[in-house]
Amino acid sequence: MKQQISRLSPHQNAKVAAVLSAVASLIFVVPLFLLGSLAGPQTKSMPLWLAFILPVIYLIVMYITTIIACALYNVIVPMTGGIEYDSTPGAA
Repeated sequence: MKQQISRLSPHQNAKVAAVLSAVASLIFVVPLFLLGSLAGPQTKSMPLWLAFILPVIYLIVMYITTIIACALYNVIVPMTGGIEYDSTPGAA
């Protein structure tokens, strides 16, 4: 059965995308910080405060970006018909 997405909720989608990006950034930032700290004092490594601030920055930027993207989608969907996908009723 073909269905179309006629509207995206900007706030709800932005919350989910922001939290996912913050969590994903932790997966990369923490190991990179640890590897940088193991390199020794003579090398320039990421400051500790930056390891805690980067996930917050990612969260804020992703929230704003997703709100803009959803708002644009909601404006464009009447002209284009929206994203279309096939779905199959699940077996109970």
